[in-house]
Amino acid sequence: MFANRAEAGERLADRVLQELAAQAPGGGSGTAPLVLALPRGGVPVALPVARRLNAPLDLVLVRKIGVPGAPELAAGAVMEGAEGPQAVFNDDVLALHGLTPDDLHDSITRLRAEIADRRARYLQGRAPIPVNGRQVVVVDDGIATGATMRAALAGLGGQGAAEVILAVPVAPPAALARLSGVCDRVICLESPLHFQAVGQFYRDFTQVSDDEVIATLQTALPLRDPDDNDRNERK
Repeated sequence: MFANRAEAGERLADRVLQELAAQAPGGGSGTAPLVLALPRGGVPVALPVARRLNAPLDLVLVRKIGVPGAPELAAGAVMEGAEGPQAVFNDDVLALHGLTPDDLHDSITRLRAEIADRRARYLQGRAPIPVNGRQVVVVDDGIATGATMRAALAGLGGQGAAEVILAVPVAPPAALARLSGVCDRVICLESPLHFQAVGQFYRDFTQVSDDEVIATLQTALPLRDPDDNDRNERK
């Protein structure tokens, strides 16, 4: 279906631009949109989207908090924000397993350190671009279950984003239905009924390395938020 992530990103960029063309920049806020990629696989897909929208590209760093003894179950997630990595909990899962946030303290501490390390490695420690009042387009190379993406979308809404748009090349219908409740809009190129893994829809689905993430972010234009210039001029 897709030759590789770069080609998927070009096709996704066409669709995103088409759907946003009728809107004023930033969903009517007068502020440029912000494109956020889930590393690592989402970064090469997000680059063409950011370029087509002439938008800054940043990362959304989120790590799942697994239930002790059942790490595949999401008790919550730690997500990066303007005030640092914050924990968001799945209250239903906590109640089902008799857990409290304090029971997950060690996991949360470890995941916060992982997120800080990733930002330092990928972006030389540059602070996240604020999402408050912005139209935010969240990009990944595809969705299987959507647990991590759900945490990312919910967290962005909690940080005051004006509009949160999920944009992916491929995802199963059930996952999209679940995620539509935690974002304002879903843009997905293909939603096949017979879905086993994201990689089955790419001819080349080679794992993206840390070095590739860093190189891609360095080529993103503009990587810095263009609205920073306006803020600096007003100081």
